[in-house]
Amino acid sequence: MNSALTATAAGFGTGLSLIVAIGAQNAFVLRQGVRRDAVLAVVGICALSDAALIALGVGGVGAVVVAWPSVLTAVALIGGLFLIGYGCLAARRVLRPSALGMESGAAGAIGTAGAAGTTGAAGTAGSRRRAVLTCLAMTWLNPHVYLDTVFLLGSIAADRGPWRWTFGLGAVAASLVWFAALGFGARLLSPLLARPSAWRVLDALIAATMIVLGVTLIAGA
Repeated sequence: MNSALTATAAGFGTGLSLIVAIGAQNAFVLRQGVRRDAVLAVVGICALSDAALIALGVGGVGAVVVAWPSVLTAVALIGGLFLIGYGCLAARRVLRPSALGMESGAAGAIGTAGAAGTTGAAGTAGSRRRAVLTCLAMTWLNPHVYLDTVFLLGSIAADRGPWRWTFGLGAVAASLVWFAALGFGARLLSPLLARPSAWRVLDALIAATMIVLGVTLIAGA
């Protein structure tokens, strides 16, 4: 029993230490959480994707993937271009906020929550669909996600022997807790984002994060 609890705690701590670093995925979840736009869907995609990748890592798939390094290279190139493109969109919001209908503060949150009353059900569905597709791309086109979950967590779990799946379960729990806290807790930042200038600062940080990560991925491919 103690061994199981120890393995779970170790998996939770290791998983959390790898996930909390500010990256493309976290920046996207944070922005969706602040805007209160498709938060449940985004959090669910991130947590379930991590669970699937961690399971693959614990199951030893990482060793198989190593045999095809060209796959990771292709993912790095595609993912890098995607992140740079998303970063450019965020930079455009900074330079031309009105052109893209940037929302601010509580008014933005209320406007998002009440989108059905202003833009109609089709607009709300379109926004949710874009958020889901972007989140999927942000997750599965980021080689760092594979390195952290499939390779690193998988190799650490292998050292746990018979408790490797318990270790993996702890890492999955860490992912769920983190993304839920980030996505649903981000609304607490709404009072700080009551002015358009604050949104521009947030988008500037997101743009810098995405573009730097994108260039890093392409350079290292």
